[in-house]
Amino acid sequence: MENINLIKKLSDAFGPSGFEDDVCNIVKEELKDFKNLEEDTLRNVRCELNSNTGKYSVMLDSHMDEVGLMIQGIKPNGTMRFLTIGGWAAASLPTSNFSFKNTDGKLIDCIVSSKPVHFMSEADKNAPLSINNMVLDCGASSDKEVLEYYKLKLASVGVPNVKCTYDENRRLFLGKAFDCRIGVAAEIETLKRLKDLKLSVDVKASFSTQEEVGTRGIINNVEKLQPKIAICFEGTPADDTFSESYMIQAAINKGCMLRNMDSTMITNPRFQKYAVDLAKKLNIPVQEGVRSGGGTNAAYIHKKDIPTIVIGVPVRYIHTSNCFVSLDDFNSAVDLAVAICTNITEDIIDSF
Repeated sequence: MENINLIKKLSDAFGPSGFEDDVCNIVKEELKDFKNLEEDTLRNVRCELNSNTGKYSVMLDSHMDEVGLMIQGIKPNGTMRFLTIGGWAAASLPTSNFSFKNTDGKLIDCIVSSKPVHFMSEADKNAPLSINNMVLDCGASSDKEVLEYYKLKLASVGVPNVKCTYDENRRLFLGKAFDCRIGVAAEIETLKRLKDLKLSVDVKASFSTQEEVGTRGIINNVEKLQPKIAICFEGTPADDTFSESYMIQAAINKGCMLRNMDSTMITNPRFQKYAVDLAKKLNIPVQEGVRSGGGTNAAYIHKKDIPTIVIGVPVRYIHTSNCFVSLDDFNSAVDLAVAICTNITEDIIDSF
């Protein structure tokens, strides 16, 4: 029950890239008993299981930010132009409800407007969707009302107005921000399970910011922690509702996904093989993927001579307002990360 509540709390938290404060506070509270717990000005969080032992270290990483929107300008009629924070498909935005934080710190409901079909010309109906032509509406009738009553302004940020729910029978969550809050929850649970174990390696934790806008926060965490190898937790795009059967590589309820390649990284094949073989030996359900797009914090980490794997928890409809994720896939990711950290040795790491 503890993990269910934590996952829901993290999903509900307000934290678009650059504004991860609320998520940062949850992480610090969960890890308050760990060593060298610290936060930097980017709102990255770091801590360690065992400090200054001289052993090789494994860095666990997940990113705390989510995709969102930022107000770019306020029109005289009270609607607002916006920019996306991170990647959004234009088709997922019209009529979506977002919560924007105003100057008092209160959340204001806004919708991405959609012209009623009654007012659409044939050209309107056939035109391709473009985010550049969309506006936000908070219910105001003037720019003055936006500024003075709703207290929204230039650069106010918002995230989907969605409350996470959990179906006990299907063991399925429905919520926002599972890229990468499900990874944040998995990393926290992994750390808690490792806390009192005797390990052959040190474990260091990175909770990074601004992944969705260019893997920025991880840069500082890698420089501070200097690990030998790394495991990135991710919310990975599930493909089981639109791919041909032979191409499904990240189905929900089939276990975590280990990616061999994406557009930013070819995974260290020796570390990847070790993880896959260990999962098979311990009967931990895993899937393997080869991706033509996408990217993670591993893109930066592995170029620093740090062998890195990505343990992804499949998320249906990632980078939209409403996403499904499975508790069983979450448990698979945690089980695999714990198994790696408890079984790996310095000699194995040297073989990578």
